[in-house]
Amino acid sequence: MSVIVLAGMIGAGKSTYTEMISSQLGTQAFYESVDYNPILDKFYDNPKKWAFSLQIYFLNARFRSIKDALRADHNVLDRSIYEDALFTYVNHLQGNISVEELVIYNDLLENMMEELEGVPKKSPDLLVFLDGPFEMILNRIQERGRDFEQIDDNPELLAYYRLLFDNYQQWYENYNHSAKIKINIADFDIVNNKEDQDEVIRIIQKNLKKDRVKTKISINS
Repeated sequence: MSVIVLAGMIGAGKSTYTEMISSQLGTQAFYESVDYNPILDKFYDNPKKWAFSLQIYFLNARFRSIKDALRADHNVLDRSIYEDALFTYVNHLQGNISVEELVIYNDLLENMMEELEGVPKKSPDLLVFLDGPFEMILNRIQERGRDFEQIDDNPELLAYYRLLFDNYQQWYENYNHSAKIKINIADFDIVNNKEDQDEVIRIIQKNLKKDRVKTKISINS
Protein backbone atom coordinates (compact mmCIF):
# COMPACT_ATOMS: atom_id res chain seq x y z
CA MET A 1 0.00 0.00 0.00
CA SER A 2 1.19 3.52 -0.72
CA VAL A 3 0.64 7.16 0.15
CA ILE A 4 0.67 9.54 -2.83
CA VAL A 5 0.55 13.33 -2.56
CA LEU A 6 -0.34 15.71 -5.37
CA ALA A 7 1.24 19.16 -5.77
CA GLY A 8 0.87 22.00 -8.22
CA MET A 9 -0.58 25.38 -9.02
CA ILE A 10 -4.09 26.51 -8.25
CA GLY A 11 -6.12 25.17 -11.18
CA ALA A 12 -3.61 22.50 -12.24
CA GLY A 13 -6.15 19.72 -11.69
CA LYS A 14 -5.01 18.19 -8.40
CA SER A 15 -8.51 17.21 -7.27
CA THR A 16 -9.30 15.66 -10.66
CA TYR A 17 -6.06 13.67 -10.64
CA THR A 18 -6.63 12.66 -7.01
CA GLU A 19 -10.10 11.34 -7.82
CA MET A 20 -8.81 9.41 -10.83
CA ILE A 21 -5.79 7.93 -9.02
CA SER A 22 -7.86 7.01 -5.99
CA SER A 23 -10.48 5.31 -8.14
CA GLN A 24 -7.96 3.43 -10.27
CA LEU A 25 -5.79 2.26 -7.36
CA GLY A 26 -8.59 1.65 -4.88
CA THR A 27 -7.29 4.14 -2.32
CA GLN A 28 -8.92 6.73 -0.07
CA ALA A 29 -8.83 10.32 -1.33
CA PHE A 30 -8.14 13.34 0.87
CA TYR A 31 -9.27 16.67 -0.58
CA GLU A 32 -8.40 20.24 0.31
CA SER A 33 -11.46 21.94 1.78
CA VAL A 34 -12.54 24.97 -0.26
CA ASP A 35 -16.32 25.11 0.09
CA TYR A 36 -16.14 25.16 3.89
CA ASN A 37 -13.08 27.36 4.28
CA PRO A 38 -14.15 30.42 6.32
CA ILE A 39 -11.14 32.52 5.29
CA LEU A 40 -10.38 31.78 1.64
CA ASP A 41 -12.74 34.29 0.02
CA LYS A 42 -11.69 36.90 2.60
CA PHE A 43 -8.05 36.36 1.60
CA TYR A 44 -8.77 37.01 -2.07
CA ASP A 45 -10.69 40.15 -1.12
CA ASN A 46 -7.99 41.47 1.27
CA PRO A 47 -4.77 39.41 1.18
CA LYS A 48 -2.78 41.74 3.40
CA LYS A 49 -5.29 41.27 6.21
CA TRP A 50 -6.01 37.58 5.84
CA ALA A 51 -2.89 35.90 4.34
CA PHE A 52 -1.35 34.80 7.64
CA SER A 53 -4.67 33.54 9.04
CA LEU A 54 -5.31 31.60 5.84
CA GLN A 55 -1.91 29.92 5.89
CA ILE A 56 -2.34 28.91 9.54
CA TYR A 57 -5.78 27.51 8.68
CA PHE A 58 -4.33 25.48 5.79
CA LEU A 59 -1.35 24.34 7.84
CA ASN A 60 -3.61 22.96 10.55
CA ALA A 61 -5.90 21.23 8.05
CA ARG A 62 -3.04 19.71 6.07
CA PHE A 63 -1.25 18.54 9.20
CA ARG A 64 -4.39 16.67 10.21
CA SER A 65 -4.75 15.16 6.72
CA ILE A 66 -1.15 14.01 6.36
CA LYS A 67 -1.21 12.40 9.82
CA ASP A 68 -4.37 10.48 8.96
CA ALA A 69 -3.02 9.48 5.55
CA LEU A 70 0.34 8.27 6.87
CA ARG A 71 -1.35 6.24 9.60
CA ALA A 72 -3.64 4.53 7.11
CA ASP A 73 -0.81 3.94 4.58
CA HIS A 74 -3.11 3.72 1.57
CA ASN A 75 -4.20 7.15 0.41
CA VAL A 76 -4.00 9.96 -2.15
CA LEU A 77 -3.93 13.63 -1.04
CA ASP A 78 -4.78 16.42 -3.48
CA ARG A 79 -2.47 18.79 -1.61
CA SER A 80 -0.16 18.28 1.35
CA ILE A 81 1.72 20.05 4.09
CA TYR A 82 4.96 19.80 2.11
CA GLU A 83 4.16 22.63 -0.31
CA ASP A 84 2.29 24.83 2.13
CA ALA A 85 5.38 26.87 3.02
CA LEU A 86 5.68 27.94 -0.62
CA PHE A 87 2.36 29.80 -0.46
CA THR A 88 3.43 31.49 2.77
CA TYR A 89 6.75 32.51 1.24
CA VAL A 90 5.09 33.96 -1.87
CA ASN A 91 2.68 35.92 0.31
CA HIS A 92 5.70 37.26 2.18
CA LEU A 93 7.32 38.31 -1.10
CA GLN A 94 4.14 40.20 -1.97
CA GLY A 95 4.06 41.98 1.37
CA ASN A 96 1.01 40.12 2.64
CA ILE A 97 2.91 38.34 5.41
CA SER A 98 5.46 40.11 7.60
CA VAL A 99 8.92 38.87 8.52
CA GLU A 100 7.69 38.19 12.05
CA GLU A 101 4.71 36.19 10.80
CA LEU A 102 6.94 34.23 8.43
CA VAL A 103 9.26 33.29 11.33
CA ILE A 104 6.29 32.20 13.46
CA TYR A 105 4.86 30.15 10.60
CA ASN A 106 8.14 28.40 9.80
CA ASP A 107 8.75 27.59 13.46
CA LEU A 108 5.27 26.07 13.74
CA LEU A 109 5.78 24.11 10.52
CA GLU A 110 9.10 22.76 11.78
CA ASN A 111 7.46 21.60 15.00
CA MET A 112 4.70 19.88 13.03
CA MET A 113 7.19 18.12 10.76
CA GLU A 114 9.00 16.82 13.85
CA GLU A 115 5.69 15.42 15.10
CA LEU A 116 5.32 13.48 11.86
CA GLU A 117 8.46 11.57 12.81
CA GLY A 118 6.33 9.86 15.45
CA VAL A 119 3.86 8.53 12.88
CA PRO A 120 4.51 4.88 11.84
CA LYS A 121 4.99 5.91 8.20
CA LYS A 122 7.34 8.90 8.14
CA SER A 123 6.63 10.32 4.68
CA PRO A 124 4.68 9.70 1.45
CA ASP A 125 5.85 7.14 -1.08
CA LEU A 126 5.51 9.47 -4.06
CA LEU A 127 4.88 13.12 -4.84
CA VAL A 128 3.16 13.83 -8.17
CA PHE A 129 3.81 17.41 -9.30
CA LEU A 130 1.35 18.68 -11.90
CA ASP A 131 3.10 21.19 -14.13
CA GLY A 132 1.92 23.02 -17.22
CA PRO A 133 1.92 26.30 -19.16
CA PHE A 134 0.92 29.38 -17.18
CA GLU A 135 -1.76 30.37 -19.68
CA MET A 136 -3.31 26.91 -19.39
CA ILE A 137 -3.43 27.30 -15.62
CA LEU A 138 -5.19 30.66 -15.96
CA ASN A 139 -7.70 29.21 -18.40
CA ARG A 140 -8.55 26.41 -16.00
CA ILE A 141 -9.01 28.85 -13.13
CA GLN A 142 -11.41 30.82 -15.32
CA GLU A 143 -13.28 27.71 -16.45
CA ARG A 144 -13.97 26.41 -12.95
CA GLY A 145 -15.63 29.71 -12.19
CA ARG A 146 -14.89 30.49 -8.56
CA ASP A 147 -15.55 34.22 -8.42
CA PHE A 148 -12.88 35.01 -5.84
CA GLU A 149 -10.16 33.35 -7.97
CA GLN A 150 -10.77 35.37 -11.14
CA ILE A 151 -8.14 37.86 -12.37
CA ASP A 152 -10.49 40.17 -14.28
CA ASP A 153 -9.63 43.75 -13.27
CA ASN A 154 -7.35 42.34 -10.56
CA PRO A 155 -3.68 42.77 -11.55
CA GLU A 156 -2.54 42.02 -7.98
CA LEU A 157 -4.10 38.57 -8.11
CA LEU A 158 -2.54 37.90 -11.51
CA ALA A 159 0.84 38.92 -10.05
CA TYR A 160 0.26 36.52 -7.14
CA TYR A 161 -0.45 33.63 -9.54
CA ARG A 162 2.61 34.48 -11.62
CA LEU A 163 4.92 34.66 -8.61
CA LEU A 164 3.57 31.40 -7.27
CA PHE A 165 4.01 29.73 -10.66
CA ASP A 166 7.58 31.00 -11.03
CA ASN A 167 8.55 29.66 -7.59
CA TYR A 168 7.02 26.22 -7.99
CA GLN A 169 9.87 24.85 -10.11
CA GLN A 170 12.48 25.57 -7.44
CA TRP A 171 10.20 24.15 -4.79
CA TYR A 172 9.93 20.92 -6.78
CA GLU A 173 13.69 20.71 -7.23
CA ASN A 174 14.21 21.17 -3.48
CA TYR A 175 11.57 18.64 -2.42
CA ASN A 176 13.28 15.62 -0.84
CA HIS A 177 10.75 13.94 1.43
CA SER A 178 10.04 11.10 -1.01
CA ALA A 179 10.36 9.99 -4.59
CA LYS A 180 8.84 12.50 -7.00
CA ILE A 181 7.62 12.77 -10.58
CA LYS A 182 6.56 15.70 -12.72
CA ILE A 183 3.56 15.35 -15.04
CA ASN A 184 2.85 17.97 -17.69
CA ILE A 185 -0.91 18.48 -17.66
CA ALA A 186 -0.81 19.61 -21.29
CA ASP A 187 0.23 16.08 -22.30
CA PHE A 188 -2.76 14.25 -20.81
CA ASP A 189 -6.53 14.59 -20.91
CA ILE A 190 -7.56 12.37 -18.02
CA VAL A 191 -11.15 13.64 -18.09
CA ASN A 192 -12.02 12.52 -21.61
CA ASN A 193 -9.33 10.01 -22.59
CA LYS A 194 -9.12 6.58 -20.95
CA GLU A 195 -5.76 5.89 -22.61
CA ASP A 196 -4.33 9.00 -20.95
CA GLN A 197 -5.71 7.84 -17.61
CA ASP A 198 -4.06 4.46 -18.06
CA GLU A 199 -0.74 6.07 -19.02
CA VAL A 200 -0.71 8.31 -15.94
CA ILE A 201 -1.46 5.32 -13.70
CA ARG A 202 1.31 3.34 -15.42
CA ILE A 203 3.80 6.14 -14.74
CA ILE A 204 2.75 6.36 -11.10
CA GLN A 205 2.89 2.62 -10.51
CA LYS A 206 6.28 2.41 -12.20
CA ASN A 207 7.72 5.04 -9.89
CA LEU A 208 6.07 3.57 -6.80
CA LYS A 209 7.92 0.35 -7.56
CA LYS A 210 11.18 2.31 -7.85
CA ASP A 211 10.50 3.90 -4.47
CA ARG A 212 10.15 0.50 -2.83
CA VAL A 213 13.65 -0.35 -4.03
CA LYS A 214 15.26 2.97 -3.05
CA THR A 215 13.58 5.62 -0.92
CA LYS A 216 14.02 9.40 -1.08
CA ILE A 217 15.13 9.49 -4.70
CA SER A 218 14.42 12.20 -7.23
CA ILE A 219 12.67 11.02 -10.38
CA ASN A 220 12.27 13.47 -13.23
CA SER A 221 10.33 11.40 -15.72
